[in-house]
Amino acid sequence: MSTQITITLPDEVYRRAERFARLANRDVADVLADTLYLSIPAVSPEVTDLEPISTLSDEQVLALTDLQMEPDQDSELSELLDRQQAGLLTEDERQTLQVLMQIYQESLLRKATALSEAVKRGLIEPLQS
Repeated sequence: MSTQITITLPDEVYRRAERFARLANRDVADVLADTLYLSIPAVSPEVTDLEPISTLSDEQVLALTDLQMEPDQDSELSELLDRQQAGLLTEDERQTLQVLMQIYQESLLRKATALSEAVKRGLIEPLQS
């Protein structure tokens, strides 16, 4: 099943997609659809059920700015990443690594969103470059 949408792209983005599609002998729409599919990570249903950060209290937002993986998950993730780098992962470990990476990425995104919201509300100072 597919959903058809209309988007407006900057001219340069469209030209790049068009050149790539020509080079790959593919339709521009297919190239763009595949690019979106590959670049937007999957989000677990549990995360989509969470309340939007913009609706949380100041205290809840500040708590999320310190969000971290559970220590046992973090330790297992580090161990599995080491095993992956060494080329020693089993298929079961590969699946576990994918699950832990999903948790890590979703938590990191939630934390970053909370940090942005906290700055917007004036709860914390923005980082200076």
